[in-house]
Amino acid sequence: MPPIAEWHDVTPGSFAGEIVPRGAPAVLRGLVRDWPAVAESRGSGDAARAYLAGLDRGGPVEAFIAPAQAHGRYFYADDMRGFNFERRKGTIAEILRFLGTIEGRDGAPSVYVGSAPIPEQMPDFAAANRLALLAGKPAIPRLWFGNESVVSPHFDLSDNIACVVAGRRRFTLFPPDQLANLYVGPLDHTMAGQPASMVDLAAPDFDRYPRFREALAAASAAELEPGDALYIPAMWWHQVEALAPFNALVNYWWDDAPPDAGSPFEAMIHGIFAIADLPPERRRIWRRMFDHYVFREEGDPAAHLAPEHRGILAPSSPPLRARIRQFLIRSLSRL
Repeated sequence: MPPIAEWHDVTPGSFAGEIVPRGAPAVLRGLVRDWPAVAESRGSGDAARAYLAGLDRGGPVEAFIAPAQAHGRYFYADDMRGFNFERRKGTIAEILRFLGTIEGRDGAPSVYVGSAPIPEQMPDFAAANRLALLAGKPAIPRLWFGNESVVSPHFDLSDNIACVVAGRRRFTLFPPDQLANLYVGPLDHTMAGQPASMVDLAAPDFDRYPRFREALAAASAAELEPGDALYIPAMWWHQVEALAPFNALVNYWWDDAPPDAGSPFEAMIHGIFAIADLPPERRRIWRRMFDHYVFREEGDPAAHLAPEHRGILAPSSPPLRARIRQFLIRSLSRL
C-alpha cells in the first residue's frame, strides 16, 4: 500500500495554495509539534491523561465501550440490529481515569471517545493549542481519545485535518471513486453518523467482497506520531486505527459551502426516496435532469433567462436558500 504524500513546514499559504488544490490527502509532518499538549504527551500515557484531565470543565461526553473480544474494532453486532459496543456518559476526566485503571490489564475493554467539542469541554486547551493553518475557517477543534481501537472506513462531508496529540494512529484512505468496491453498510443505521464499509481490513473476506481487491489497489496509508497531522479531503474514505495503549487526537472539520445550504447526503437520501425505484428509462431521464440542473454538465442551465426570471436557478444567496428550503418543507409535508 503506497504511502500518502508528505509535506513539511507547512504554512497557511502552502496549505491553501499547494496542498488543498491537489484534492488528495497529505501528511503534514510536525504540524503541531509545538503544541503544549504534544510536549506534555510525549513522556507517557499517564502524562497525557493528566494534562487532558487537568483542563476538563466537567461537561458530559459519550464513550463507546467494546468488550475485549471485539479487538478494538467498533462494528455491528452479528445480527446487524445493534452494535458490538455500548455507550456510556461521563466527563473527560472520569473516562481518562478509567483508562488509566485498565491499561495493561488482560481482557480490558476498548474505550473510545470521539468528537468532543473542545471549546465547550476544555476551553483552556483550545486557547493553548491553536492551529494557525485554519485561521478564519469555521473549524471547531474536537477531541478523540481512548486505548487501541479500529474505526472502519467511512467518509466525512467536510474537509478534515486530524492532529495526533498522543500515541500513534494509522490511517488507510480510499478515493471517493472506490465507493462501489467498499461494500458500504446501511445508510440510515450507522455506528456514529456516517455509513461505513462492511469489510474488515485486517482479514478481508474476498469471497464475500471480491471487488474489495480493487479498493485495496487504490488505497494509501500513513502512520502518524505525536505532532503530525493528516489532511483528508471531503468524501475520501478512511479507516483510523489507534495503536498505542493511550491515544489522543484533535481534528478540525470545515466546509466552505454556506452553512444554510443543506446536506448533499440528505439530498441523496431524498433522491433514493423519489427516484431509485422508478423504471430504468425514467431513471435515465432523471439522471439527465440532474446532470443538467444540479451538476451543470452543459454550463449554466439558466443562461438563456433574464436575471429576474431565473427563479431558484439564480445565483445562490441567503434569501434564495431560505426560499428553496421552505419549498422543500412544504413539498415533504404534503406526502
